[in-house]
Amino acid sequence: MGHKSKDEIVLETAALKGLAHPLRVALIDALSAYGPATASALAERLGESSGATSYHLRQLEKNGFVQEDTTRGSGRERWWERVPRPISLNSTELEPSSADRAASDLVMGEWQRNRQKRLSAYLAHGLEAVGKDWLEASGVMTANLQLTREQMNDLGEELSAVVDGYLKKYRNQKKPGARPVQIHVDVFPLIDGVEQPGSVGGSTEDEL
Repeated sequence: MGHKSKDEIVLETAALKGLAHPLRVALIDALSAYGPATASALAERLGESSGATSYHLRQLEKNGFVQEDTTRGSGRERWWERVPRPISLNSTELEPSSADRAASDLVMGEWQRNRQKRLSAYLAHGLEAVGKDWLEASGVMTANLQLTREQMNDLGEELSAVVDGYLKKYRNQKKPGARPVQIHVDVFPLIDGVEQPGSVGGSTEDEL
């Protein structure tokens, strides 16, 4: 949900309504992070009933977010995968009090909670869960700069290009030793900051 791609799913009215449910966001998120799964496996992962996950997966399929993985399974239970297209949402075009804005806020809020939950779990239990080698290879970084709007946009596009390159190169790889890895990219202005026209700020950086 960031800089636009040519083949993205744009969350307009119909698509928003098809995604605006906490479990549907969680299903998309789980399929994105861990790959194809059955409704039963997703139910176990998310602490839901298989009936609920089956229903919401079918609704996601109708709206073009997921599809059946026909390369897996024996026909007894369907396997699902996320449609491999980025999702884009431009909430600035939505009226503040509209139903679309409420749906947008729900989707974004659930997405943020899900990724914060995973980051918090990594920070709290990473060493025992994945071991020292994986911990040393990972990183969590916060950096602060004074940028113009144009410079911030350029930075976002460059970071997106780097991530897109890795997605194209390694998406769905099955190399021995590979495991699910999540990448977070946020570039945004601090809402309690003040524009300083003509000034050039320094940078500060904290890294874990």
